[in-house]
Amino acid sequence: MAERATLREVGPRDGIQMAKRFLETERKLEWALRLKAAGVKEIELTSFVPPKVVPQFADADQLAQGLPRLEGVVASALIPNLKGAERALAAGFTHVNYVLSISEAHSQSNVRRSTDEAIAEFERIAALKDTEQGRGMVLGVGLATAFGCTLQGYVAPERVWQVARHVAAGGADELIVADTVGYANPAQVKMLLPPIIEIAAGRRVICHFHDTRGLGLANVAAALETGIRVFDSSLAGLGGCPFAPGATGNINTEDTAYMLESMGFSTGIDIEALLNLRRDVENWLGDERYSGAIARAGLPKTFEAAE
Repeated sequence: MAERATLREVGPRDGIQMAKRFLETERKLEWALRLKAAGVKEIELTSFVPPKVVPQFADADQLAQGLPRLEGVVASALIPNLKGAERALAAGFTHVNYVLSISEAHSQSNVRRSTDEAIAEFERIAALKDTEQGRGMVLGVGLATAFGCTLQGYVAPERVWQVARHVAAGGADELIVADTVGYANPAQVKMLLPPIIEIAAGRRVICHFHDTRGLGLANVAAALETGIRVFDSSLAGLGGCPFAPGATGNINTEDTAYMLESMGFSTGIDIEALLNLRRDVENWLGDERYSGAIARAGLPKTFEAAE
């Protein structure tokens, strides 16, 4: 059997956080249910940020009521702080993703606190595991701007590894290495990831790449060489960071699934079903930036999914 590679769909969260149109809760749930039907096993469904900051997620609690219908899917929520974690757990989520910025400039722009202050907030969130409310919580920690920063520029690898060691020792269950602004290149990926995999010591390491400068899939290929088998991606390449100028476009789910399958990895994803869903999502959202070569060219006649 082919080796498994997992795509964690972030379209319903990262993909639409900057969308001009508010997507109705029923549509968001339909999106997730159709991802499930297409074989996607992990979905970042929403975010428990204050609605005044990102109005798109004002319905996070309401959307969480649909979690029982997503049985068999790992549905996670992004959390900005301890209050967000408490809200997510109360709403029924067990998997939460907390993001902290390695770049000091991005951290101040994004959440108005230093990286060390963000680490302290992580420690408060991790402490929930010792409470009744947090029992069974799976905590993913995103290392944002790990490859560089639009605002700060260079981000030292040593600082990335230092923070990774701290959160791994402090209770992170998963490490998410994020190219938040699309600065990474394949050589950099192959340099940065092996120490993080070693630091993770058996914990899952997930890569979150953007295709801002056209290197998204090249970076996926480089990460595969280091042993990474889990990637964040977004339907139609939707998404970006609202606090980093020019940071458009997550890697495209359809294209990434096609590349992985073509390389012999099994994703379990029905790419044609994704393309059908994409067409509806485009109608729901209207004028947004969509990307993807498979949507334009179609699957080749020679394509066979790995099994």
